[in-house]
Amino acid sequence: MGWLWAIIVGFVLGLIAKAILPGKQHSPLWLITIFGIIGGIVGNALAGAFGIGETPGIDWGRHALQIIAALVVVGVGDMLYIAVRGRKKVA
Repeated sequence: MGWLWAIIVGFVLGLIAKAILPGKQHSPLWLITIFGIIGGIVGNALAGAFGIGETPGIDWGRHALQIIAALVVVGVGDMLYIAVRGRKKVA
């Protein structure tokens, strides 16, 4: 069940990051989901390092770090995707 939650949270984090970032992201939805999963993992690691990984109630600090990490991962990942695949030209 842990993997299912990781995919769901990664999907949501990726979509939030994609909505916040300016401009158009060219990465496909499955890759945005993977970027979101990576962002969630990095955000959790940072929260644990800062000592806010487990708090009573809603973990706002952890969630904020997850979104920030997802923003960075989606932004950098999309730039790498464009560099590798190139921009698609729309006629």
